[in-house]
Amino acid sequence: MSAPEPARLRLIASCPDRTGIVARVATFLADRGASITDAAQYNDPRSAMFFMRSEFLVEGGSGVREKLEAEFKSLAESLKLDWRLVDAERRQRVVLLVSKFDHCLAYLLHRRKVGDLEFDVPCVISNHDDLRSLVEWYGIPYHHVPVPKDAAGKQAALEKTADLIGAAEPDTIVLARYMQIFPPWLCERYRHRVINIHHSFLPSFIGGKPYHQAEERGVKLIGATCHYVTEELDAGPIIEQDVTRIRHSDSIKDMMRLGKDVENAVLSRGLRYHLEDRVIVQGNKTILFS
Repeated sequence: MSAPEPARLRLIASCPDRTGIVARVATFLADRGASITDAAQYNDPRSAMFFMRSEFLVEGGSGVREKLEAEFKSLAESLKLDWRLVDAERRQRVVLLVSKFDHCLAYLLHRRKVGDLEFDVPCVISNHDDLRSLVEWYGIPYHHVPVPKDAAGKQAALEKTADLIGAAEPDTIVLARYMQIFPPWLCERYRHRVINIHHSFLPSFIGGKPYHQAEERGVKLIGATCHYVTEELDAGPIIEQDVTRIRHSDSIKDMMRLGKDVENAVLSRGLRYHLEDRVIVQGNKTILFS
């Protein structure tokens, strides 16, 4: 019988900065036969905090992660670490929420299909039925939950959406141009697990119709922002951003066409960073080990 493949694990941690953190963690791993394959650290001088992400291979069978977690606790307590140890091979469950715009959804599903992004999609939820055939072509369940404009109807729709999300047991939720505001209670329930793509280079042009706002302002660059959703609209910690240049003669329709490519790229990169545990939230900012 052949020996089992070594487990690939990730340690993501932060703590007050001090001398010797990396040495002590590396020694802990080395003493247990772990081989570090990727490591990144950052010292934030403003907050005097230290951040790290280490990926490593270790022998030990199916229970090795739990064993290392138990053994690591005393070291973590001495360093005052806020930490987690995750299975790097586990595919996360990602629920996608969409509206009528299909470009971000189609791009993510295609990247997943060809293996460029590795995650499972238990379902797609939409407030319109327009994209059902696209989603079901990929063999993914599609839930249509209309969102009325009146307050009572909207509340009921959001509660049904929340029930569907809960039943899917997601690790992450992606608002792929969902065009609905997540209520505070859902933001709190899935803190730093809801990712949004906003078709603007935040903090400029928050809220609806940012391309119209950009056209009125006469900007020469438009962009997109991938960020975590919080109770404050379009103000959550930013994961990824990018821009493209426009001309004074470009119409709003031109901006939307150009912007779709940026939105696709920014959302897919941001989701990849999140899935690979490369993002650590610090207050309303992020440390990104890209």
